[in-house]
Amino acid sequence: MDTLSPPQPDPVPQTAEGAPGPATASPAPDSLQEPGTSGHGCGTCRRRAVVSWQRRPTDSELADVRGLEEKRRAEAVELSQPAPDFGPLPTADDVLVAVYACAQHAISLEAAARIHQSGCTAPNEADLPDCDCTPKQLPTSPLGVAPLVELPDHWMPAGQ
Repeated sequence: MDTLSPPQPDPVPQTAEGAPGPATASPAPDSLQEPGTSGHGCGTCRRRAVVSWQRRPTDSELADVRGLEEKRRAEAVELSQPAPDFGPLPTADDVLVAVYACAQHAISLEAAARIHQSGCTAPNEADLPDCDCTPKQLPTSPLGVAPLVELPDHWMPAGQ
């Protein structure tokens, strides 16, 4: 007999070093969400989010991330001998914050693929489908990925 398991909490955002990242926006009210959704709501109207993108953290969000990391490090030092070397605390370049929007408040696909500045106002309706910042340029080629190879015409995807 199949049983339904309770919904699992969303994973905590992390920095490039694996430290806990900033908390995302609180989940949208149940009345605006469909059952089974992730719990993330549009940053403007709180309806179910259908798109997300990333931006750098604000000063207060970065302070929260650094505070959590300092607490984690202090607890790790108490539990281990000798004390581990953690390296520097995360900076704004190490942390990304997820931004969510419904279909009505979504930015363009090209803009969503790029990392935005910390003060980006998207999904502000006045700026849509763009935003008020200059997002980071996409890399010219994927890192460490070989160029795509054109397959011969007689090759077909599996199962066709």
